[in-house]
Amino acid sequence: MEQLDRTNDAVELCGEIVGKPELSHTARDGEYFKFPLAIERLSGTLDIVNVVVSRQMMESLEVEPLPRLRVLGEVRSFNNRSGSGPRLVITVLAKHMEFTDDGYANSVLITGSLCKDPNLRRTPMGREICDMMIAVNRPYGRSDYLPCIAWGSLAREAACWHVGDQVKLSGRLQSRTYIKLLDGQAVEKTAYEISISALSLMEGV
Repeated sequence: MEQLDRTNDAVELCGEIVGKPELSHTARDGEYFKFPLAIERLSGTLDIVNVVVSRQMMESLEVEPLPRLRVLGEVRSFNNRSGSGPRLVITVLAKHMEFTDDGYANSVLITGSLCKDPNLRRTPMGREICDMMIAVNRPYGRSDYLPCIAWGSLAREAACWHVGDQVKLSGRLQSRTYIKLLDGQAVEKTAYEISISALSLMEGV
């Protein structure tokens, strides 16, 4: 993965744009837009990740007749207090974009601290899974809170960690749909999490 400014939070995605950019928010440095990027797994399942990009970067992107868009950036979280939509919004803030004919890519590297006790459980099929919430520091005292999951032996290892432990993780940013009952109606929702492929505890930090 190419080196980015934040060595504790780096993402590389390569996939297809599957929706038009829409205004996400306005900040002091200008407008930001959001669009969905589809990345195919080896299994054929699609992860649909929302990418946020500044107007300046979007307008300066050179349009090429190539099938996929490569994005380098950072995972960001936002606590949605509007009362509609998910409470924790997960996106990727683009730092670099280019069109490419490279294959699909979905790679995340983060370093942060465990901010909730790990939750080790079993799926209905009997697989062990551990849910975690990792706080990743940004500059200027802010943090992103990123849900992560580990499976099998990695899940058992992570279950032994404690709140405040400093950890390093790699994996992919995945989307997962589920059904939630709202006012008696079944509504399809989408959750985002980092599916861990490797992890380590940072001793002495």
